[in-house]
Amino acid sequence: MGGVRNGLTSLAFFAVVSGCGGDKPDADAGVVLAFATAPVRLVAGADTTRLLAELAERPDQHALGLMERARLADSAGMLFLYSADQPATAAFWMYRTRIPLDIAFVDSLGVIRAIRHMVPCPTDFAQGCPSYPPDVAYRAALEVNAGYFAHHRLGVGGRIVLGDTSRSNPAGKSVSQRQ
Repeated sequence: MGGVRNGLTSLAFFAVVSGCGGDKPDADAGVVLAFATAPVRLVAGADTTRLLAELAERPDQHALGLMERARLADSAGMLFLYSADQPATAAFWMYRTRIPLDIAFVDSLGVIRAIRHMVPCPTDFAQGCPSYPPDVAYRAALEVNAGYFAHHRLGVGGRIVLGDTSRSNPAGKSVSQRQ
């Protein structure tokens, strides 16, 4: 998804630069808008999966998201953080997003409440792209490559925890540096 579908037209701030590679988020399209990154732990029962997430914390970052990226590293994602709960109707979309994604909608305690599969929108017109509403209120949303959650056996009820103490989890509480 490029960002939350909220009436904003797409932001076209792109430049071509070389990709990062490795476990870092891939920036094939060289998005000019900068995103901080943080390690994220995904917890399902006794299993923990780690990834490095770009953090979309501001409205301009929410709107841009992963638009125009040619690829996303296997152990990378984008975590959309909000200062207040978002309504169940606050949908994401795939306008100008080139890669299929899965998205987990997370409550204020870091618990996954819904997961949706999203496919690239082939139209040149934003109005022609479908929306992907979560049908639950959420405080954060995590986008990863399509199939990631199923491959790692993560589903509704799993947890998402930011792994660095300089940030807060989606509930706004400090998290320990246990990784």
